[in-house]
Amino acid sequence: MKKTVFIDGQHGTTGLKIRERLSTRQDIELIKIPEANRKDPHAKEKLLNEADFVFLCLPDDAARESVSLIKNKSVCVIDGSTAHRIAEGWVYGFPELKKEQRGLIKNSQRITVPGCHATGFIAVLYPLVAKGIVGADYPVTCHTTAGYSGGGKLMIAEYQGENVPDYIKNPRPYALTLKHKHLPEMTKITGLTHPPLFAPTVVNVYEGEIISIPLFVRQLKKKLSAAEIRAFLADYYAGERFIKVMPYPADDYLKNGFMTFADCNDTNNLDIFVFGNAEMILLSARFDNLGKGASGAAVQNMNIKLGIDEATGL
Repeated sequence: MKKTVFIDGQHGTTGLKIRERLSTRQDIELIKIPEANRKDPHAKEKLLNEADFVFLCLPDDAARESVSLIKNKSVCVIDGSTAHRIAEGWVYGFPELKKEQRGLIKNSQRITVPGCHATGFIAVLYPLVAKGIVGADYPVTCHTTAGYSGGGKLMIAEYQGENVPDYIKNPRPYALTLKHKHLPEMTKITGLTHPPLFAPTVVNVYEGEIISIPLFVRQLKKKLSAAEIRAFLADYYAGERFIKVMPYPADDYLKNGFMTFADCNDTNNLDIFVFGNAEMILLSARFDNLGKGASGAAVQNMNIKLGIDEATGL
């Protein structure tokens, strides 16, 4: 029997991508509110309680409201908002995090999809903190370069509108109050004592992301070289389909000394690079902010719940 799926917020960027990934599947029936009933709260509540899976692609407050309307305990909620990422009773939907994470996802009815920035940050840093290579009190700094689709409909319209001013076309650092909304999950999931100093930049490219974390060898709890850290991460993610740790040195995977930006776009893949010398190490993750950083991760979590191949539809 087909499983029914309701995407609450199906017209948003992530909702559209999830719908696209599910639209050709034979094991899924997408259900939606008829156009005439789109503003009828009772019609929405009915679907929220009838579906086997509900994807929430909403602002935080709206996501919390939708969850409050679900009384049917058999409904599995996969939330793409920030609302529940560190909330009690919700499982963090990053299957590759640790060996027991898939089991936690499989047995939960409340799954929260990691933020796009948090996805790359946690992928490279969590194993190093968990295994005592990087101390929990390390003064972590992090920079990301990301496509503008991560800003949602308003930012997309800003970049794709007519007569776009030059200042928008240029790279734009933001979150300069150093209080980005992904910081709570970045801190909690990696086990850091203090939030990282996080400096994101949005660029005039629709999708894609590279996140980088510098480390000083002298400040590591275990003084490993870049090659040794690369080998550790490769072993940690050995056998994972969607996370690939690139060989060290990674020069052969650069283009004239530059890391390319869009190689993981339109996939659920995440590539990890390790660069460095005797004193310093740079960890970088490259992925699609709309793929592994959003819709791809959401569908991967649903596949785990269904007990089917995680790559189905991805």
